[in-house]
Amino acid sequence: MKKLLLIDGNAIFHRAFHALPLLSDAKGNYTNAIYGFTKMLFEIIKKEKPDYLTIAFDHKDKTFRHHEFTAYKANRSEPPPELYPQMPVLQDLLKTFEIPIFQMSGYEADDIIGTLSYQAERLPDLQIRILTGDKDSFQLVTDRTNVIVPLKGISEVANYDPAGVQSKMGITPAQIIDYKALRGDASDNIPGVKGIGEKQAIELLQKYQTLDNLYAHLNELKPGQQTKLVDNRETAYLSQRMATIIRDMPIQLDLESCHLHTFPIDKARHSLTDLGFNTLMRNLNELELWLESRKQAEKQPSLF
Repeated sequence: MKKLLLIDGNAIFHRAFHALPLLSDAKGNYTNAIYGFTKMLFEIIKKEKPDYLTIAFDHKDKTFRHHEFTAYKANRSEPPPELYPQMPVLQDLLKTFEIPIFQMSGYEADDIIGTLSYQAERLPDLQIRILTGDKDSFQLVTDRTNVIVPLKGISEVANYDPAGVQSKMGITPAQIIDYKALRGDASDNIPGVKGIGEKQAIELLQKYQTLDNLYAHLNELKPGQQTKLVDNRETAYLSQRMATIIRDMPIQLDLESCHLHTFPIDKARHSLTDLGFNTLMRNLNELELWLESRKQAEKQPSLF
C-alpha cells in the first residue's frame, strides 16, 4: 500500500525553532528553525518512507475563525524577532526540494491537511500520515490516517492510530471536537464551558458521546453541571466550530505532483551547502540511497 505524508509546516517550524539554540549562517541570518525543520523532514522520510509528500502552511491573513470570534488566538504573544524571517528562506528551500506547498488565505494549515487527508482517504490503497505538533489533528485519525507527534526536540515521535488516541485521551478521534467544545483550548483561546475541566469533559463524552446528545439529556445531570452547560450553551457551540478542522476547502490533491521520486538531490545538496548545513549531508546521502533503491525495486517485474 502506498503512503502519503502530510506535514503541518507551521507546527514543525515552531517546534524546530524552540528545540534548538539560535544558529546563523555566514551572513548572520538566523537559521535554527530552518535547520531543525530540514533535519526532521529527512528523519521522518527515512522513518516513514512515504511515496508522496506535501507540506501545508498557515497564511498570514486572518482566518474565518478570527472573523467569527475576534478573540481567537488573541492570547498569543508576539513571536521572537529571530523566528519569522526564517520562514521565507525555509519555503524557498522546500521549493528547491520540489516539495509541493499548500497555503490559502482564510484557512489554517490544519484545514488544508484535513481537506487533503479527506480526499486521500477516498483513493484506493493509500495510507495517510500527518506530522504535526498540534493534537487538534487527532480528530482526523482513522484506520487509514495516523497522526505523528514529536515528543522530544525534533527526533522522538509518537504515532497515533484510533486506539492510540483512545488510550491517550480517553475518547475517540470523533469526540475530540466536542471535547474542545466543553474543555476549551487555552493555546487557541477557545473558551469552552466555564467550570468544565478535562476530567469532567471526558466523563461526559464517555457517557453521552456527543455535545448534542449531552444537551439532549441535561435533566440527567447534577444541578451544578446543568447550570454550567445551560449558561454556556452558545459558547460551547462556538468553541465546537472553532475546533472543527475544515475538510472541504477548494483545493485538490494531485498525488503525482507529490511523488518523492522527483526529489532533486544535487540541487538540495547545493542549497544545504549555501545555508551552511553541512552536517545534514549524511541525512541527504541516506535519502539519496533510499530513493535509488526504491526506484530499482519499482523496476523489478511483478511476480503476480
